[in-house]
This record gives sequence, structure tokens and C-alpha cells, in this order.
Amino acid sequence: MNLNEFQDDITTGIPATLPAKKAYETAINHAPKRKEILSPEEKILALKNALRYFPKDQHAELAQEFSDELEKHGRIYMYRFRPDYKMYARPINDYPGKSLQAKAIMLMIQNNLDYAVAQHPHELITYGGNGAVFQNWIQYRLTMKYLSEMEDDQTLVMYSGHPLGLFPSHKDAPRVVVTNGMMIPNYSKPDDWEKFNALGVTQYGQMTAGSYMYIGPQGIVHGTTITVLNGFRKIKKDPRGSLFVTSGLGGMSGAQPKAGTIAGCVTVCAEVNPKITRIRHEQGWVNEVFGNLDELVKRVREAQSGQEAVSIAYLGNVVDVWEKFDKENLHIDLGSDQTSLHNPWAGGYYPVGIDFETANKLMASDPEEFRSKVQQTLVRHADAINAHTAKGTYFFDYGNAFLLEASRAGADVMAANGIDFKYPSYVQDIMGPMCFDYGFGPFRWVCTSGKPEDLEKTDAIACAVLEEMKQRSPEEIQQQMADNIQWIKGAQENKLVVGSQARILYADAEGRMKIAAAFNEAISKGIIGPVVLGRDHHDVSGTDSPYRETSNIYDGSRFTADMAIQNVIGDSFRGATWVSIHNGGGVGWGEVINGGFGMLLDGSSDADRRLKSMLHWDVNNGIARRNWARNEGAIFAIKRAMEAEPKLKVTIPELVDEELLKGIK
Repeated sequence: MNLNEFQDDITTGIPATLPAKKAYETAINHAPKRKEILSPEEKILALKNALRYFPKDQHAELAQEFSDELEKHGRIYMYRFRPDYKMYARPINDYPGKSLQAKAIMLMIQNNLDYAVAQHPHELITYGGNGAVFQNWIQYRLTMKYLSEMEDDQTLVMYSGHPLGLFPSHKDAPRVVVTNGMMIPNYSKPDDWEKFNALGVTQYGQMTAGSYMYIGPQGIVHGTTITVLNGFRKIKKDPRGSLFVTSGLGGMSGAQPKAGTIAGCVTVCAEVNPKITRIRHEQGWVNEVFGNLDELVKRVREAQSGQEAVSIAYLGNVVDVWEKFDKENLHIDLGSDQTSLHNPWAGGYYPVGIDFETANKLMASDPEEFRSKVQQTLVRHADAINAHTAKGTYFFDYGNAFLLEASRAGADVMAANGIDFKYPSYVQDIMGPMCFDYGFGPFRWVCTSGKPEDLEKTDAIACAVLEEMKQRSPEEIQQQMADNIQWIKGAQENKLVVGSQARILYADAEGRMKIAAAFNEAISKGIIGPVVLGRDHHDVSGTDSPYRETSNIYDGSRFTADMAIQNVIGDSFRGATWVSIHNGGGVGWGEVINGGFGMLLDGSSDADRRLKSMLHWDVNNGIARRNWARNEGAIFAIKRAMEAEPKLKVTIPELVDEELLKGIK
């Protein structure tokens, strides 16, 4: 398909005549069949909801087709309407339209659905097993059409994948406002997602999937590298020759082996899905693949002895790895898990002793039996971890709800007080006190020209900014600055790009604003093309998640969601190009509220004004909240922020003498 045909397809939106049905491509990594949850009456409602996108003369043909999809897959994806063009992030000027900001959003949407990026591209699922960009292909088509028509005084409103429409606004308003899964609290249990998603009225946007800001496993590889490095620092162990064991290669978790290699250790990452294991190996995110445990043990011992920085995928269940290494007395230094346990009953975690395909069939045919086997596996998983930690392994929860679901399964993961988990979240021990409290988080950018040389130039610009800042940074953040400079210097050689020409770099508010301003200046001079800014929701202030991002909040407020809501409201009137707020993501539906943004830098004075206003708020909102929770690093950081910006005035907590309270009855 040539450029004109591509642009015509975008501007057409919903085809006037029905395209031919498409064959189901078995070579593609597909979402598992969803559980049978709708009543006969609700199935009729789901069909009515799907058919409302089409004229009545097409209903008769589509009704049976959509009914078949619902029966076979548990969802109506509208496969027939999948575009014929290749799905990837094109250069920004290839997109039709009147608004450069709207074109940037189209680019980011297509990047999310790129076959090299998306986990289940034909089901419009980017990562995490259920992190969707849209519910069906007509929503995609209609959204792209609206964006092609958008002007800079309009805003597109997105209701859980459905484009409600274009509304008049103004040039400083967001071009798109996204909500995903915003349920009434009493209807936010896992089965509620299954039901209302099957009805076609809500979706699980994960974090950056439904925010159009996913950049492949690179999206968390910097944070994962920081976590692994600081995990070894915490146990005072050199990564060289040390062993890190974890699981999960799909989506975000695919960053783990690459991060382990960058950190310099031996990494073993188990994955049950053969297709995603092959993809990660082909992409270079994992060095070697083994399917035999004896051979795996032999290779790990060899790598440890040679102090190799190597990543090894085990094609199979991670429980078998933990148990085998225990039996062989193979010492694990760091251990974790990054399977999608926010989604334990629909493909996020697989039972041990059952092959992948059989498990997928059981998931749909007998969901209660599947659930039982998953919980039995979680108990075994925890028991094997406990055996290793008794020998000195440092295990941390990676914020994927592993400990939460293991506790619900009755596993031995609770502390002696019966309230806390016996193992910390990585945010509690590492990312919270070392990064988030000081304002450091996963700043992202995408070079919309699609040129690798633009990405290389932005890397150099960012590095120069950080090196200048480090010279006058206080002692409290010198380590963070040094780690980030080392990261960006090695970004090119580590070949992190999957899909768009994107980068991630942990930076604080000052760093983000200065890097963004330097990018905008370079764009204005014609040195580079326009740049999209964003971040992971897994950040200082975008997410309220009591078992992950805000797990190091100890004043009792970690179960509140004011911060995430305030964050997205504040971003929307301070200049973000698009904003999003989601229920679910990372740790599960009903367990978290998280928000994100995107911002286009086009070299203009307007972009310079917006970036300074919005990025300052986007970070300092979270630092202020963490300060109020009495987090020591955040108190330091917000005081420093107030010294730099006289108009920032934040309430500082008074600290209470613990000895005084001991005598209170």
C-alpha cells in the first residue's frame, strides 16, 4: 500500500462497504480465549453494542459473525476490519491531517500496535495479557479518522477505547483525553472487567497501552537496570558472577534479561509462551534459550564461573527452575517474578505441570479448575522461594501482585504480624526511597521523524544536560545522576529500540525540564525533527498503587488515589498534548489508579512554555505527597524545589518523637 492509499484508508474511517473477511493468522501471538461470563441476554446486548457502529443494512451479515467471535474468543474484536497496511510508527509527516499534535498521537497509536511491539496485535493488546489500546478494530479506525480531521482547537474524548467524538476546546487544551476502566468502585472486581469488557463498554488500558505511550520492553529496562544494580548494592554483592532469577518475557517483563545483562550479572528468566520467547531471542533481549533443566543448571554454573554478563531464557515454568536450583544447591543471589499476576485467571500466570496450549484451553473450558491449579502453583512457587531465601537469597516483589495473589492462594508469604508480606516490594526497598522520593522517574521521548540519527542526537543532548547538572547536584542525588549518565551513554550500544525511535531515561523534574527545553531548541534550529515526550505511569506521581508505586507510603494514605487524579487534572490544563487516567494496570483491575500524558515538542515558544509548566507539576505533585507522608528523601527534594521556584509553597510535616508516643495509652 503506497502513502496515498494509506492516508485515504485513515481518512475513510469505517468503510462504506464491508471488506472481505480475514483469515485467522495462527502465526501471530493471539490473546487466549476469555472466560464464558455473559448470560444469553447479555450476549444479545454485546451484539447490539457492537452493531451500533454500522448501518442497518450490514447488521444481518455482521450479527452472526460477531456472535461467532464472541463464542470463539470471548470478545468481539471485529477482525474483518483490521487494516491491510503494515502497522508501525511512520514518520510524522506521513499521517494525514490538519494538526501536528494529532499526527503525533496517530504515530504513537500505531507504535503501540506494531507487531514487533504489541503482545497480541490482532486483539489490539499491547502488553500484560489484557492491556488494550482499543476494544475492537472499528474503534481504531474511527479514532484515526477523527485525528485526521482534528484542528488545534478541538479535543477528542476517548471512553475506554471508544472515540466519543471531537469537541470544541482551545489550543492549550489536550488534543485527546483518555479514560480506561473508570468503574463505579463496587463494580471493579476482576470478573467485572471480564463482563463489561465482553459487553464492549469498558477496557483495561494497562498503563502505557491505553495511553498510547508504550515503547516496547525498553519502557522499563532503565528502571529494571536500576533495580537490579541497587539490589546487588543492597546485599553488597558484585553483579559479576552473581545470579538473578525471575520470570516473564512478554511485554514489559521482557526488559528483565536485557537489564540483567547491562547490570553485569547472570540472568535466568523463565517463560511458558514459545512464541514470545522466540521473539525476545530474535530481538536480542535474551542471549540464549534452554528447554532442559539439567542443561540450564550446567550453563548457569559455567556462566557464574566465567563471570559472564549473559541472559538465559528457560522455556517452561519458573516454579520448575526454583525447585531445580534448590535441589542442585545452585545459589540465587537476587530473585523476583514479573509475570502478569494482575491478570492471574486470563493468561497472566500459568500453572506448573501443564503445557502452554493445554493451559490456554483449560482457562476457557473450565475457569474454576484453571484458577485452582494457578493457586496451587502459587503455593509451590512461594515454597520454593522460601527455601532459597533461607539460604540467603534476596527476594523482592516486582509489583506484579505476586505476593498479593500468593497470599490469597494461602501461600506462606505473610510476615509474623499477619498484616505485612515477608518480602518487600522493590519500591519499598529500592525505587521508592532511592528514586521516586527524590523525583527521579521514567522520562520518555520518541523521535517522530523515525530517524535513528535523531535519536542519537537526543541521547547526546540529554547526556550533556545531565553532566552539567551533576557538577552542582547535592550529595543526596549524586548516585542517581551518575547511574543515569552511565545509562544514556550506553543506550546506543545496548540496542534498546523496538518499534519507534524512542528512549527512556530516569530524571528528576529539573532534568526533565532542561532536557525537554534543549530538545525544543534543537527542533527550532532544524537539528532534529519534532519529539513526543511522555513517561511510564510507574513514576513519582502518576500512579496510586498500594502494592507497588506507593508501597513506601506509610502514613495510611497508600490506599487513596487523590495523587493520580490530581496529576492528570493538573497535566491537562498545564499543556499536555494528551492525558489519560486508568483503573488497573500493573497490579490489577481495582487495585490501582494510574495516569499518563503525552506532549509534542515542535520547536515553538508555545511548546517551551507548556513543557516548563506541565513537567514541573507532573513530578512535584508526587514529591509533595511523599513529603507529607514523612518520606525523608521527599522532604529534602520538595524543600529544594521550593528554593528553586518561589511560587511553589508546600506544607512540610512536623516530625513526631517516637519515644513520646510510646507512653501514650
